[in-house]
Amino acid sequence: MRYWPSLSAPTSPAPAAAAAEHRSGLIYGLSAYGWWGVMPIYFKVLSAVPPLEMLSHRVIWAMGLLLLLARQQKALGQVREALRTPRTLLLLTSSTALIAVNWGLYIWAIVSGRILEGSLGYFINPLVNVALGVLVLRERLPRALVIAIGLAGCGVVWLTVAAGQPPWIALALAFSFALYGLLRKTAPVGAVTGLAVETLLLTPLALGYVLFMHDAGRLAFTSGGTGQMLLLVAAGPITAIPLLFFTGAARRLPLSTLGFLQYIAPSLQLLLGVFIYGEPFPLWRIVGFGFIWSGLAVFVAYSLRKAHRRSA
Repeated sequence: MRYWPSLSAPTSPAPAAAAAEHRSGLIYGLSAYGWWGVMPIYFKVLSAVPPLEMLSHRVIWAMGLLLLLARQQKALGQVREALRTPRTLLLLTSSTALIAVNWGLYIWAIVSGRILEGSLGYFINPLVNVALGVLVLRERLPRALVIAIGLAGCGVVWLTVAAGQPPWIALALAFSFALYGLLRKTAPVGAVTGLAVETLLLTPLALGYVLFMHDAGRLAFTSGGTGQMLLLVAAGPITAIPLLFFTGAARRLPLSTLGFLQYIAPSLQLLLGVFIYGEPFPLWRIVGFGFIWSGLAVFVAYSLRKAHRRSA
């Protein structure tokens, strides 16, 4: 019995079906990044809930759904195998710590009125990925990407000087997610399997924190009314569904297209921060973002040109 529609694409789609596969991949990709782009609204609505409790509910309620997805994809055996394999378990334990830091810091940034800094982190993230590829994987860095990283670096330096301190939230989000991606790249598991294992590893900590808050009489889940309780339960599907969409997009679209779509989420977050939640966006911050956007423009242009040459 299937609980979700299959998101896996045929290995070699027929020419007549290629256009339809590409269209469905775009729909999945736009849905995933659009969903992530408006996620600050959800966390803002729950701003009365402590960030650690919000993170705990996100883990607890996502766990059941991810195990259900793993069962639907016949991947429960892979989950058990990953938990029994020391190297895989070590990699996924490390990635679990990084994604917990990333999720927790992102929630805190939103409820603290720092959506712009959060969006900046995800603008910087692709360039951090490139830098880690050079430093860790010893990849060669083309001149265009040197320029892109240099422009982004100038933007970070400018924001540091203008604000009097580094944009540490953005940098922590960018580096934690980039390191997470690097570890998941080396872990021999699929997307749903890996996330299911990570959620299982986090669940005892999340349950322990919830029980501690309950014993202390400070658990928002039971003290905030039915509406807040239902919203916290909804953290599970809100976490898992966009990942499902992303998996469907990744199997149907070239990496160059996915790389372009990934800027939808931080762009929507930026617009929400400025126009909906009224976060200040003065000239000095515009200049810093401008440097980073220029670096991203060089990065995207290089990626598209490289993809065009490869297809030609």
